[in-house]
Amino acid sequence: MRRMLGWWMSFLLGAVPGAAMAQAEPPVPLDGDGEVVDMAPVLVAGVQPGPGLWRVSKDDHVLYILGTQSPLPRDIDWDAREVREVLDEAGAVLGSPGLSVDADVGFFRGLTLVPSAMKAMRNPGGATLDKVLPPELYARWLPLKQQYMGRDRGVEKKRPLIAVYELYKAALDHSRLRQGGVVGPVLAKELKARGLESTSTVLELKIEDPRQALADFRGEALKPQDLQCFAATLDVIEQDLPRIAARANAWAVGDVAALRAMPRNRRQLADCMDAWVQAEAARKRGFTDIEARMRERWLAAVEKALAGHRVSFATMSIDTLLYDREGYLAALAAKGYRIQAPDELVEGDGESPSEEAPEAAATR
Repeated sequence: MRRMLGWWMSFLLGAVPGAAMAQAEPPVPLDGDGEVVDMAPVLVAGVQPGPGLWRVSKDDHVLYILGTQSPLPRDIDWDAREVREVLDEAGAVLGSPGLSVDADVGFFRGLTLVPSAMKAMRNPGGATLDKVLPPELYARWLPLKQQYMGRDRGVEKKRPLIAVYELYKAALDHSRLRQGGVVGPVLAKELKARGLESTSTVLELKIEDPRQALADFRGEALKPQDLQCFAATLDVIEQDLPRIAARANAWAVGDVAALRAMPRNRRQLADCMDAWVQAEAARKRGFTDIEARMRERWLAAVEKALAGHRVSFATMSIDTLLYDREGYLAALAAKGYRIQAPDELVEGDGESPSEEAPEAAATR
């Protein structure tokens, strides 16, 4: 129950949708009549290697990082051969950076808060989307909702940010793309087989007053940022699913060069993140400077692992590894670490730990 309430608080106060909807690309071209070109995505299937590992090193200590991607093709099985070789020698395993909101309540008190959480997801006063959205925006929403969610009436009563996120997830499912379930289960199995545990690098925030936080969120009016996020996400669903599929395919087959070459459009992610962090219920409870605090938490864990072990392993969004807009890799480089992408390694640099000299491996 505590975990469930923490998830609700994370969602309602801004910790969820941005990353989940961040894989959008620039709009596809329109044809001569101004209609969206219909490009049904074709996805790879079966056993796929995924990308190679990034390498962070100083002296004889190395951190290998797997860049993760969401969404991915639904019908692939990830071949974790390279990761297995690293885990055979790893002394530390680090989870991906992120944010966790903890509503520190017991089971029975948690039960009493679930109705409040459900109400906070709905529009104030029980209004439906056709009453809170501008007519032109609702006219775009309705056919997409009918296409991907059918006759779901409940979603019409939810806040625009939550409704459009559910629509996005339904569109991914319709396109045979999935969020999660590809890399995580494989890693969990490999760690268990070796008696390893993953160290969390997640920034943890605690909500001292979950009932009041839910009440505050429930009372907040629709903001301009909410509408911007809603419209930008409809753009993604209407036009960008083929490009999202292409990115998922490139990750699956391990084509890092193709991933790097794909242009990025951060408008939708920026709009949605701005909408969530501008929520007064989040700001008054210290949900500020989140990116910087997440980065500091991750960097501290990485430096500790590198100092204490010759070989370590970590996961991180492949977007961060490719573009580093949040400054994770730049901060490591400033401290003297050498950073190499899998397609930048020269012969001899990227050898797996098992290929090193026995005396080096023995000192881990």
